[in-house]
Formats: sequence, structure tokens, C-alpha cells
Amino acid sequence: MENARDVAKQTLALVLAGGRGSRLHMLTDRRAKPAVYFGGKFRIIDFALSNCVNSGITRIGVVTQYKSHSLLRHLQSGWSFLRNQFNEFIDLLPAQQRVDEEHWYQGTADAVYQNIDIIRNHRPKYIVILAGDHIYKMDYAAMVLDHIHHGKPLTVACIPIPRKDARAYGVMAVDGEGTITDFVEKPADPPCMPGDETRSLASMGIYVFDADYLFEVLQKDAENPNSHRDFGMDIIPAMVREHKAYAHDFSLSCIRNAGNPDICYWRDVGTIDAYWEANMDIASVQPQLDVYDTNWPIWTHQVQMPPAKYVQDINGTSSIVRNSVCSAGCIISGSSINQSVLFSAARVHSNCFLTEAVVLPSCVINRGCRLTKVVLDRGVELPRDLIVGEDAEVDARRFYRSEGGVVLITREMMKKLRANEPELFKDFDSYRASAVPLYV
Repeated sequence: MENARDVAKQTLALVLAGGRGSRLHMLTDRRAKPAVYFGGKFRIIDFALSNCVNSGITRIGVVTQYKSHSLLRHLQSGWSFLRNQFNEFIDLLPAQQRVDEEHWYQGTADAVYQNIDIIRNHRPKYIVILAGDHIYKMDYAAMVLDHIHHGKPLTVACIPIPRKDARAYGVMAVDGEGTITDFVEKPADPPCMPGDETRSLASMGIYVFDADYLFEVLQKDAENPNSHRDFGMDIIPAMVREHKAYAHDFSLSCIRNAGNPDICYWRDVGTIDAYWEANMDIASVQPQLDVYDTNWPIWTHQVQMPPAKYVQDINGTSSIVRNSVCSAGCIISGSSINQSVLFSAARVHSNCFLTEAVVLPSCVINRGCRLTKVVLDRGVELPRDLIVGEDAEVDARRFYRSEGGVVLITREMMKKLRANEPELFKDFDSYRASAVPLYV
């Protein structure tokens, strides 16, 4: 009987991190979706990688393609602690036309196939294939053990989700023994779960393969001229038709929040609204996702910065912070911060009011700003007295406003705003040059 430690040593994890994440709009103009900041100090990919390390799987390949520079830099800076002499590594696998010299990665299956020689050299018995753009905590070794127990060459992790949301996922049907009997990728009319018309059984984008079998099906897929070169559209449906795919219930391997043990947290933060909501959960009194669990830590690149600082403004007004996350290097002067997430080195000057704001690293919010339900991209600087989140028409004209009313602001948008409404930036350069960081 194999145990979790034994199977982890026989397993290689491949994190597919090449996606653009177009539904995040301008938030992924400069970076791949897995490299997007999350939760005050992390990147999205940190959750999949931390799950690997915490599960004992320390042979990891990260497959990259779209605008991967910031992602690669993050991995090199924050994930270099694995020891190659102990057969631990994170292998970076950018698109380089290793097998097909005419094309970059054409799909998820092709991304693995084009690195098949590298994967073979590591001689894994099992291969875990992961999406690098979801937020969750999961013991992959427990899933591999479940895969071994049921004896099928493919295991797909699944989770019930609202049927109205299932159009963005692979949706499956299973029999009484857990064998997948049908699999449809991103259906227009998702099939519901038996006895529950409101929910569908969705693929989490987490697969366990017997390695030798995966090599075989990838080779066949590469020789098929009609294939989309995709796991969800080609590989998995073909294996389902042959009754070779098993559905793993996420509740059997999820790492639960001690304060909310009934919840198995998994989020695809693929839209601005979903991204904002997941960050708001981190700032809530009892978050569904526990990032403070020392038994299952989320590892990341640690920037050396001083602690967050809260000071009075020049008139002696104190800062007020409620239900918020403020990371290292933040300085807040005489302002009110409510239900917000501030990443490292954010500066909030006097008499500002932030409510339900997600402020990415190195942003500067100058005096008198009022922000409600916003996401500020890295390095954004706002002029004095800017109001966002109170007039939907004005927000939509100036910035990007989501269906759920979340306003995204990037540096490019600020440049356009300065050109279109220069009165907002009156004396901007002079007061910025003379600003005292703590008291302006």
C-alpha cells in the first residue's frame, strides 16, 4: 500500500501558466494571468506551487508563453529555495518550439507535448497537470492516491458550481462509481447534476495521468490533424469515450479553513468582478480562504520592506483602518481605509477614504481622494481629490467599469485622463515634487 510521501516522490507536476487571461482586461496587458497580484502579497500562481510543495511534490515544471517576463522573474526570485541536489526543482518551460518548429504552443495538450522529452528525462510514474490561474488549497498527493486506488489512467478533479457559471468550464457527468461518462468543454447549455438543476459538475483543470499513458495519448493527438491540441476539447473527451477517466471529488483533498470547515474554497479569478470579490474575502472578518494557516503556508517572493505604518496627518487626524489588509511598506496618513486590500509600498495621503479597494504595489493615492469598489493596477498614482465609484457614467468614461460595478484603473488610463481632463492634474507635478511622504 503506497503512502502519500511515496507517491509524491514518483510524481511530476506541470503548471500550465501561459494563458493571457483576457477576461481580466487591462490587468493582464503587461503580465500573464498567473502572474497577477492577489491577496496583499501573493501572485496567483503561488497557490498552485504552494500546493505542490506542501503536498510533497517538489519536481515541478512551469509552462509559460504569454508575456511571461514578470512571471519568470517572480519564479526566479521567490521559488529558488528548492534544492536540485535533492531532486527538487522548478523547471521553467517557455514556448521554444522544441518539437514543432513551426508553431508556439497551440493548446494545453500541445504545451505538454512540446516538452515531452524534458518530462521523460525525469522518469515520473504519475504526472499532475495544473492550471496556474486558480485560487485554492489542495493536497495533490491525496488526489494521486485516489487516482491509484481507482486504477484508471486519468483522474480529473471536479467541483459542483452554479449552473449559470458552468459555461466557462469543462462540465462532466459521472456514474455511481465515479467514472466520467460524459465531458463537454464550455457548453452553451451546461448539463445539471442529477437531482440538482441549479448546479453542474465542473472540471477544476487539475488532472492526474499515468505518465506512460499520457505520453502515448499526446503522441496520438499530435498526429491527428483535426485536433485542437487541448486537454478539455480533445484528450479528456476521447478518454471518457473509452471509460478511462475517473472524477476526483475535491472535498476529499481540499485543505479546509479551520474557521469554516464546511467550505472547500476554489475560485477562478478570471474576471475583474471575481478577482475583486476574492480579494474582498481576504479582507473580511472570517475569510473563506485561510492564508494564515501555518500548516499549509502560501509561499511567495518576499520583498524586504519595513512594516506598514499608520500616522496622523499634519492637522493631527489619525488614520482609521477597518477589516483591511495592509502589506509591508505601506504608509497611511490621516485617512480612512475600510474593507480594502493594500499591497506593498502603497502610499495613502491625508484625508482619503478607501472602501472596498484593491490597491496593487507601489500605488500613490494623493490627498483627498475617495475610492469605492476599485482596483488600482501596480504603480498607479492618483491626483488630489479624485472621486471614483460614486458616478457610474463618469467612471465608465474615464476608466474600465465591470458589469458588477468594479472600476479598474491602470497607468495607461491615467495618462489618457491627464490628456483629456488636464484640470484634474492642476499643479500635479509641483505638489508631487514637494510632497512630504507622511504628511502631504
